[in-house]
Amino acid sequence: MSYVKPDQLVDAIVHSGVDKSNLTVGQMIARGTLAGAILGAATTVALTAAEQTGLPIVGAVLFPVGFVMIILLGLELVTGSFALIPLAVMENRTTLAKCVKNFAIVIASHIAGAVLYGALYVTAITYAGTDDSDPMIQAIIHMAEHKVLPYEAVGLGGLVVVLIKAMLCNWMVAIGTIISYTSTSTAGKILAMWLPVTTFFSLGLEHAVVNMFVIPAGMMLGADISVAQWWGWNQAPVLLGNLLGALLFTALPLYFSHRTRINRAAAAEAAVVRREPALLDF
Repeated sequence: MSYVKPDQLVDAIVHSGVDKSNLTVGQMIARGTLAGAILGAATTVALTAAEQTGLPIVGAVLFPVGFVMIILLGLELVTGSFALIPLAVMENRTTLAKCVKNFAIVIASHIAGAVLYGALYVTAITYAGTDDSDPMIQAIIHMAEHKVLPYEAVGLGGLVVVLIKAMLCNWMVAIGTIISYTSTSTAGKILAMWLPVTTFFSLGLEHAVVNMFVIPAGMMLGADISVAQWWGWNQAPVLLGNLLGALLFTALPLYFSHRTRINRAAAAEAAVVRREPALLDF
C-alpha cells in the first residue's frame, strides 16, 4: 500500500524537519535558489495560460507544476518548512537557532533565485528592452501593482488583509507540503500536492516566494512600486502571514490530533519489550 496513515505521517514530517535544519549552508543556498527560480517559472506558466485563455482558473490548475518539481527534487521551500521545522523544535529534535538559520538563508536564496529568473525572463520577453509588445509585460505589471498598491491605499486595514490572505495561502501550501508524505508513490505524491496548491492560486492569495518573482519582475518592467513599498506592504507581512498560516492552521492541529496516539503506541510497544502488560491497559 502506498498510503501513509496520519499517525505515521506526523513522525515523517518531524523527521523531515530535523533533516532540513541540519543541512549545510551550501545546501540551503543551492536548494533555496533553485526553488525560487522554479516557482518563478511556474508563475509565468500560470500567467501565460491565463492570458492566452482568458480563464485564470487554467493558470491555477497549471501552477502546481513548480511546487511538484520542488518537492520531488527535495529542494528547500521556506513556506513548506514553516510547517516542518518548528515541529522538530517542539519535539526537541533540533534547535530554535537552527530553525531560524534555515529560514533566513533559504529566504535570501529564494530572493536570489526568483530575481535572477525574473531578470532573465524580462530580458527574453522584451528582447533585451527593445520590444514592449508581449502581452505578458502588462500582465506581470498589473499583478505586481495589485499585490502592493491596494493594500497601501487602505493603510492599516490593508496590512490586516494582506496578513490574512498570506495565512490562508500557506494553510493550503503547508497542506500541500505535508500531504506529499501521505504517499510513497510518485504519482500519489503529485496528485495529493496538486489539489491544495491549485486551491491557493485560484483564490488569488499571497505566497511569499511567488511574490519574490512577480513584484521585482514587475518593477523591472516599469511597475509603479518602490523597494520600500514591496517589502512594507507585501513581502514582510506576507512572510509573517505564511509562517502563522503554516503553524496555526496546519502543523499544530495535525500534530496535536495525532501525536498523543503515537506516544501511547510507543509506550505500549516499550511495555511489550519490557514485559510490563499493565502499561497496555488503555
